[in-house]
Amino acid sequence: MRVPSTLHFERHVPLEGCFNFRDLGGYRTSDGRWTRPQLLYRADGPHALTAVDVNNLAHMGIATVIDLRTTSEVEQRGCYSAVISDVVEYHLPMIDVLPDTDELPGWVDPAIVAGRYREMLDEGEDVIAEVLAILSDPIAYPAVFHCSAGKDRTGIIAAVILGLLRVPDDTIIADYALSEAPMTRLVEHYKRQYPDATEQLERLAPAMVASHPNAMTGFIDGIRRDYGGFAAYATAIGVGKAPGLLRTALLT
Repeated sequence: MRVPSTLHFERHVPLEGCFNFRDLGGYRTSDGRWTRPQLLYRADGPHALTAVDVNNLAHMGIATVIDLRTTSEVEQRGCYSAVISDVVEYHLPMIDVLPDTDELPGWVDPAIVAGRYREMLDEGEDVIAEVLAILSDPIAYPAVFHCSAGKDRTGIIAAVILGLLRVPDDTIIADYALSEAPMTRLVEHYKRQYPDATEQLERLAPAMVASHPNAMTGFIDGIRRDYGGFAAYATAIGVGKAPGLLRTALLT
């Protein structure tokens, strides 16, 4: 009998004011283990959290928040630590400046997206190393890492972590593709919040929503080609012990 690669449970955390908050548990690894649910989450930003959302987040017992957004994004849109008590928050901008809106329409092309992800991987090397170091400590959990949309910067970190846990490439790619539906809801939220920007949002929506599997496939292929794999990548950026520590913390 074929063993499934994914446990069937609701990995999307239902929040009214956050659209792409989801659990990275329940994925089978190549050595027959599973990622543990309710320990590590990937997410978008705290766009419009309600009192119900705040209550639900409080019951999740989150100990660590890793914020990958730029300083300007944090200033404009707030942070999770403002509503989650007793949490340690790290602000680790993965990029210094957001892409120009004139560039974004091209992000529907998976090859362009894969190339931009590789640029962010290289430019954000120190941040990625620090994220892996933070999550190597078992007292960090439960933890969430996020950017504004929870798709691009967050998707890169999620791919690296799942790769280090020996989750197969096709599962990593499928996890990335789960962002498409939440991104559609996020675009609709922005239209309601910024009605004067509806025309621009319509123009940018295809790129904002796009979570094509080939984009993540190209990104992973580049890591394997240039580093020999995820564990070798961790060694190259100075956190060679992270794969073993992450597996101890996150696998069952």
